[in-house]
Amino acid sequence: MSRIALLFISCLFAWNTVSMQAFANEPAPTSPMAEKTKSAVLIERDTGAVLFDKNSKKELPPASMTKIMTMLLIMEAIDQKKISWDEKIRASEYAASMGGSQVFLEPGEEMTVKEMLQGIAVGSANDASVAMAERIGGSEELFVKMMNDKAKELGLKNTHFKNATGLPVAGHYSSAYDMAQMAKELLKHKEITQFTGTYEAYLRENTEKKFWLVNTNRLVKFYPGVDGLKTGFTNEAKYCLTATAKKGNMRVIAVVFGAPTPKERNAQVTELLDYGFNQYETHLLLNKGKMAGKVHVDKGEQSEVAVETGDNVSILTKKGEKRDQFKQSIKLKETIEAPVEKGDRLGDLVIEKDGKVLSKTPLLAKETVDRASWWDFYKKVFHLFTKTAN
Repeated sequence: MSRIALLFISCLFAWNTVSMQAFANEPAPTSPMAEKTKSAVLIERDTGAVLFDKNSKKELPPASMTKIMTMLLIMEAIDQKKISWDEKIRASEYAASMGGSQVFLEPGEEMTVKEMLQGIAVGSANDASVAMAERIGGSEELFVKMMNDKAKELGLKNTHFKNATGLPVAGHYSSAYDMAQMAKELLKHKEITQFTGTYEAYLRENTEKKFWLVNTNRLVKFYPGVDGLKTGFTNEAKYCLTATAKKGNMRVIAVVFGAPTPKERNAQVTELLDYGFNQYETHLLLNKGKMAGKVHVDKGEQSEVAVETGDNVSILTKKGEKRDQFKQSIKLKETIEAPVEKGDRLGDLVIEKDGKVLSKTPLLAKETVDRASWWDFYKKVFHLFTKTAN
């Protein structure tokens, strides 16, 4: 504990002494922005701070914004090496039958994971979404269970999925706040914005069936810094958008549900993005993956495991306000016992001001530590015995 704490104190010494201003904890403004929407929210990505809120917990149909969760599970499957970018995915007859936005897959047609993801992220393709759901989950039904399990894991209380596409069905809903949290999680996968931030692309480029994709999120082209994430539209949901933009160290996520037209949807999101960048700034303290020292492991093949930050560590501040001190602390699990898998959450780096938690960044195992065998325990005891005897 002291080893990891000392390392963090040295890493963060500069910002503790420089003393940046704190993000004010007053309620997020609720008007007059996003007036022509059913619900909306604006958050800062690194800290998760809510900068604007309008009915953000209201359960509404998310339409194709559903595909944010679909893309998240695809990215996790790639990270876990369950699928690869170049693997060819075969479209079933069911997947090819999807209506709405699509890349017109034919039954039995194959595309790589990269091409399928491009179709989903840029063209909002329902057929590609179902093809990927069937590959990862075994069926769309089983994939939807994975989607709901992931929503529960993320602590989303106002979300329930019935399909991988967002096509209208009773009992399929989410909220602006929950959608922002899904987007926050998806953005941990840095490669995703290479897809969601693409304005136009081609599929089947060297064939007679060359297909032109144009991003349904026009802000990718018309708002500087926007590189995702996903639009949505059905007659019931109206025009929806989860957008993200980055300027300097600051990345924000804006979500709107139920705008009356695409023009209004884009205008409402633009207003939210402008507000965030004009009123706030993000100060990056530590990058994701920063080595944070070692912690003790009980009953392991080795007695210590290296830990690293699971996300960026940042402070959000209002522009032009008085500067105050922050407090940082490290909270580890009471006992850390082998086996420990790489990526296991072993504790948190907590930043507070005036007793209020501003951010909580997970500390993850940087490596796997297997449980020690009987022979390993014997060698340790024998070593201690001989050391004591000498």
